[in-house]
Amino acid sequence: MPLTSDADIAELLAGTRTIALIGASDRPNRPSWGVMKALVDHGYRVLPVNPQITGEHVHGEYVWRELSQIGEPIDMVDIFRRPQAAGEAVDEAIAAGAKSVWLQIGVINHEAAARAEAAGLKVVMDRCPKIELARLRVPRIAD
Repeated sequence: MPLTSDADIAELLAGTRTIALIGASDRPNRPSWGVMKALVDHGYRVLPVNPQITGEHVHGEYVWRELSQIGEPIDMVDIFRRPQAAGEAVDEAIAAGAKSVWLQIGVINHEAAARAEAAGLKVVMDRCPKIELARLRVPRIAD
């Protein structure tokens, strides 16, 4: 069952340090660009993943082709993909050893969420961390 309580979501956000953002964009008019900026500004290390802009930099971070290339521990994988494509991203998060997956607003895939939970990952679905950080007043991550 995806996390739904304010307390559980706030605890997840407070305990997260490194986020991989699948579907990151280098275009400021895209929601994923704004969410990544908000997360970086909040103190998270955000590693962008997008095969179409691999090798570029977004908000100062190198853009990876796929999650498996990152090679360092990932606390959360934030997924900006269509619901039908979210399953593949969740499977990559499981394989990468992520602690949680966050499916953005409108990204609803119950089968993928169940696989993540069965693998021991915490799941948030159909929400945005940028919105939840402000709504729940999660303190900025200390450097």
